[in-house]
Amino acid sequence: MWKSSIKDGGLIGLKTTWTLGKVIFPITLIVVVLQHTPVLPWIIKLIEPLMGILGLSGDAAIPLVLGNFLNLYAGIAGILSLDLTVKEVFIIAVMMSFSHNLIIESAVATKVGVKIWIMIAVRLGLAIFSAIVINLMWSGGQEIAQYGIMQVQEQQATGIFSIAMLALSKAFYGVIQLAMIVIPLMIGIQLLKDYKWLNVFSKWMAPFTKLLGMRENTSTTMAAGLIFGLAYGAGVMIQAVKEDGVSKKDVTLAFIFLVGCHAVIEDTLIFLPLGIPILPLLFIRLITAVLLTLIVAAIWKHLDVKRERGFA
Repeated sequence: MWKSSIKDGGLIGLKTTWTLGKVIFPITLIVVVLQHTPVLPWIIKLIEPLMGILGLSGDAAIPLVLGNFLNLYAGIAGILSLDLTVKEVFIIAVMMSFSHNLIIESAVATKVGVKIWIMIAVRLGLAIFSAIVINLMWSGGQEIAQYGIMQVQEQQATGIFSIAMLALSKAFYGVIQLAMIVIPLMIGIQLLKDYKWLNVFSKWMAPFTKLLGMRENTSTTMAAGLIFGLAYGAGVMIQAVKEDGVSKKDVTLAFIFLVGCHAVIEDTLIFLPLGIPILPLLFIRLITAVLLTLIVAAIWKHLDVKRERGFA
């Protein structure tokens, strides 16, 4: 059975790489070319003062916009096309881990009864707040980030041919590095599905969900989001909410947690080629998710008690 899982997962990984590569390749190509025209520098100069509050240079807006309006991979494509410091890449990675793919993932939340404005407000709020805190607390990371097998551009490309070659090489290497992460990841996910390990993980999650103020029947929703993410795990999560009879309160708390920490394997490993420390990224997401959920659960409980006393 495991051979079949590896084969199926590998094929899914290739298809996923092809699908995402069709986003990453052209975006990287366009961004690198635009860097050598007056258009991008003009936009960057316009918004640079605002980005400075977040500890970022003006051109860092490119991956943030791409990541939020498209997806995480598009945002990473934007990063790969720029020369940024390790600190800047880390701040962008933390921001995008909280806030990416807003349109699709917010739509997923509405399918299970979570209000769209809650999702957007929490995700953008966490992204901006985390960037400001990291910028104030971390004085290091000023060296230029090394993007995996890609080398930092030593000289400015001049001429149409050299610019085109630079753009093509960055786009090509971006897709190759994506494949190195996505294919093994999809094999692992296929194994989880075929061997029913997701059900086991759901049982393990039950005490944790209870600790966060949710009933145990929320555990499958939490497990699906943690492993597959809000977008990839949408089908599993929607089905789990229907079958397990998860309440509106519990599903809202679950999504608030998953906003801070979802797809923990994929969304952490995908940043490996960017040359930043990924364990701090994971811990920041996990700690933020736990604290935020506990705070919201406590406020919700307090309001419920107050409401009950008002009716008494």
